[in-house]
Amino acid sequence: MLKCRTVWKKLAPLARASSTLCRQNVRRAGLNNGKMPSCVPAGHMSTGPAGGGRENQMYFLLVGVTCVGGGVYAYRTIKGDHQRYQDRIDEISSRPHKQATEEPAIPIQSEPPDSLPASLQFPSHTPYLLIGGGTASFAAARSIRARDPGAKVLIVTDEPVPPYMRPPLSKELWFSDDPSVTETLRFKQWNGKERSIYFQPPSFYISAEELDGAENGGVAVLTSKTVVHMDVRGNKIKLDDNTEISYDKCLIATGGVPRSLQVIERAGEEVMKRTTLFRKVEDFKSLDKVSRNIKSITIIGGGFLGSELACALGRRSTECDLEVIQMFPEKGNMGKVLPEYLSNWTTEKVKKEGVKVISEALVKSVVCKDEKLEIQLKDGRLVKTDHIVAAVGLEPNVDLAKSAGLEVDSDFGGFRVNAELQARSNIWVAGDAACFYDIRLGRRRVEHHDHAVVSGRLAGENMTGANKPYWHQSMFWSDLGPDVGYEAIGIVDSSLPTVGVFAKATSKDTPKAATEKSGTGIRSESETEDTAVSPVASPTPAPPAVLQKDEYGKGVIFYLRDKVVVGIILWNVFNRMPVARKIIKDGEQHVDLNEVAKLFNIHDD
Repeated sequence: MLKCRTVWKKLAPLARASSTLCRQNVRRAGLNNGKMPSCVPAGHMSTGPAGGGRENQMYFLLVGVTCVGGGVYAYRTIKGDHQRYQDRIDEISSRPHKQATEEPAIPIQSEPPDSLPASLQFPSHTPYLLIGGGTASFAAARSIRARDPGAKVLIVTDEPVPPYMRPPLSKELWFSDDPSVTETLRFKQWNGKERSIYFQPPSFYISAEELDGAENGGVAVLTSKTVVHMDVRGNKIKLDDNTEISYDKCLIATGGVPRSLQVIERAGEEVMKRTTLFRKVEDFKSLDKVSRNIKSITIIGGGFLGSELACALGRRSTECDLEVIQMFPEKGNMGKVLPEYLSNWTTEKVKKEGVKVISEALVKSVVCKDEKLEIQLKDGRLVKTDHIVAAVGLEPNVDLAKSAGLEVDSDFGGFRVNAELQARSNIWVAGDAACFYDIRLGRRRVEHHDHAVVSGRLAGENMTGANKPYWHQSMFWSDLGPDVGYEAIGIVDSSLPTVGVFAKATSKDTPKAATEKSGTGIRSESETEDTAVSPVASPTPAPPAVLQKDEYGKGVIFYLRDKVVVGIILWNVFNRMPVARKIIKDGEQHVDLNEVAKLFNIHDD
């Protein structure tokens, strides 16, 4: 008897472990023994406290795409043009499926990934599914894992690489002196520090077939896979290879697809082969190679992406004997965002970078003739070039809307969600593809890196039961090289009345100097309003500042609607975004914006 007891003491732990494993396998198989339901209603699911039992453990499946434009994302509406919007949706539905990708500071891994863990077998079910491999999706995965360290998350992306940041694709990567930059995708920030565009190396992720049995959970990525159908009632998706995966909770972070021009699409295959729609890593690699082997390149578009690429390629023009042309319908660079005087100043800056700028240019036709592209403008001007880069905006990727039965906003585009970023009780949307309600500025859709980070993070929190509304006023930034940059928040539209307050800049007032001081390269804003102060206006208006030509070294531009500040641009003024956010959130009328501008310390040396 004593011997039997001794043997039992040795075997008991193994028996208990076996029993636990059996219960886990029963749950994974969906079997119901009366105690472990195979399908738990979403409203009753809970991750439980960190480090708690596994009975309430949830699995996350993230489906999404990667945020570009050098990290800068345009904000666009098509309000009042419902027919154009419907035509665009019909066109998207009829074309071969092409899913796009998407960008407070997410740690960036310094090592470029060579390959992800091979996935020979997909899990048939995952509690958390993230559709899209961009910034919003990765931010959600980190948020989910932070709230539940044992969570199991599956990301599905149509790109062949794991999640990465997009801003450097049109900024720092172009200024690298490393000839192998297109392979390493490592770059020097303006402060001289080196980093990779990838958020994490392959070792951070686990293979998809190991996800279900991972004791401590993890994040798996299915690369080069496109979600072609979404069954909302059945809580499952179908991939382009007909694989089906069911989920408990799902995030749609499908980003956007770069727009083209109809005149280019109608021009034929030869023109299309010589045209780049810039969005992904492969687009950067391709354009880098093309620009080193041609004599002339033309960028169509005067917004953030177009102007950044123009400056980047302009810097290269002298070393490669490359003619760089930029054309757009506005009077000056970023004419839809900046007030006219600042737009004109920016245009002169771009010209000094070696770019030939053609403003008020409307493209009538494009043809390929004698191995050259001929761009005919509506005013009769003719431009000959070897290659075209179309940087004319982003179309939110709503390809799944039809099969999923999800609502698409007819004014702004994108999936229409509530304040908690929900499209359904167990479906959330984040990043470029989300059309959300802003409690201060109304319904919006935002295409910025910071918005992708913050909305992705919030969606992840709400997928684990936080039930938080979206209140964050996201910021965005654009750099015209290391010497001129700006940060913006709210609605910045040149059609609104503006008030600009400027001061003389010093050597400290540049993107390069700002990153040297902060030690960070990506100015994704993560501060809270705790660091901001309430603006105090002077009862006696100060005399308006008299600006001479080109005295726009640094300053603040206020955008007004009904005499209330709804947008702010900080021109070569950095690390003051909490103040700007506070001003917009307060929503007050100010007697003298010159006094408000002092809160940004623009007159400090």
